Amino acid sequence: MLDPHRLTVFRSVVASGGVQAAADNLGMTSSAVSQHLAALQRETGLTLFQRAGRGIVPTEAALVLDAQSDRPLGEWSRLDQVVGDLRDGRSGRLTIGYFASAGSAWMPTLVRRLSSEYPDLVLELVLNEFEQRGPRPDIDLVIDPPDTPPPAGHRRVDLTEDPFVVIVPRDHPLADAGEVALTDLRGETWVSNDLPGAVCHRIVVAACAAVGLRPRFSVQAQDHHTAIGFVAAGVGISVMPGLAARGLPGSVVRLAIASPAPVRHLAAVVRQLGASTAPAERAVQLLQDLIAHPSARRR
Repeated sequence: MLDPHRLTVFRSVVASGGVQAAADNLGMTSSAVSQHLAALQRETGLTLFQRAGRGIVPTEAALVLDAQSDRPLGEWSRLDQVVGDLRDGRSGRLTIGYFASAGSAWMPTLVRRLSSEYPDLVLELVLNEFEQRGPRPDIDLVIDPPDTPPPAGHRRVDLTEDPFVVIVPRDHPLADAGEVALTDLRGETWVSNDLPGAVCHRIVVAACAAVGLRPRFSVQAQDHHTAIGFVAAGVGISVMPGLAARGLPGSVVRLAIASPAPVRHLAAVVRQLGASTAPAERAVQLLQDLIAHPSARRR
């Protein structure tokens, strides 16, 4: 059985680049760090570091161990938090992963209502648009096709479809159209609102390719708020999920996209927690209520 504390010390050495730097970061002596490394090497039977000049560098085995220990140490940290909650009299902990547009549209009301119903529940919200280290949240809001299988130990709850819309300056020739086709945007200067490899960007590019259109992105804004600012300044137009195009300034107009329009499918991937699932189940139910009755977000 590997010692979690030794693994933590080992990972600090890998991340810090040396024994002394890890010791400084951990508030330990360098000799104590070296002892932990030696013990870990004996436990594993692996050579984890090699001499390089006056310092050490991790071996390939060390890099693999470092990468593979993310999830186990995350689960250990989670267990440690559970013990702390029980010791302090808190009844449970629930982690929710969310993407930015869901965060602004749903999370504030969800947290307020869930906290009022479960005042002793510890809620943790994690932005999941970037690669996460550690365990997956108990409830993870995702953008996936409906037939995407959930990971082992989880179930999928389909929440809604989120059609994309076009944001144009108020003085744009299409501003009064109400609805446009993607082909109407041929020749326009486009403002990207997501990372180039992100799922929403891929959905837009694929929908355009299906109608023979290749968008000309002149600005890589990579987030919705900044993209809307560029559109308001007259730099170009932007195609983004409807959930992200809320609370727009008066200088821009939101237009629907005629069929075939790009759409993203939103779901909740829920960890099968066992018997004490009431807060998780209630959170999913509240999400479904907020989606079905948008006006409830403001109450």
